Amino acid sequence: MNKQSQPFGRLCARGLLAAAALLAAQGALAQFSMVPAPLCATPKVSAAENEKVFRADAARHLYSCYPMRVYRGKLPPMLYGVMIVDTELDPAGNVLGVTVVRKPAADEVGPWVQALIKRASPYPAPSKINGTSVTFTEIFMVDKSGLFQTDSLTEGQR
Repeated sequence: MNKQSQPFGRLCARGLLAAAALLAAQGALAQFSMVPAPLCATPKVSAAENEKVFRADAARHLYSCYPMRVYRGKLPPMLYGVMIVDTELDPAGNVLGVTVVRKPAADEVGPWVQALIKRASPYPAPSKINGTSVTFTEIFMVDKSGLFQTDSLTEGQR
């Protein structure tokens, strides 16, 4: 190889590495590009008397809506995204708003989790909690494959 072709070879190698990284990133995005239709039935009324207890009822409802997206078993040591959200519900369990408290490192996970939450509406009615709305905080732990667990129902991490 002569001296003139060496820089070209390095440029080609860098280009191939960049293309591979782009394809890998696009592959990682695919599982977060759409939210499946929720499969859950009409939710029941929650017997929870405070937001902390209610969040487990809300997580069970979310799991029933997206059983194909729930990570079963202990989560892997390295998670693709961890996100903290506040969800506000009206007295009937309808989502009024989803506020991101902590963004995930992977940008595509945030809108995907927010869409999961919104599409699963209505949630169990928080009938025993006084007020015009109920806000609860949940942590979402998301695997690279597009499966998730919530902190309130997690099975732990390996």
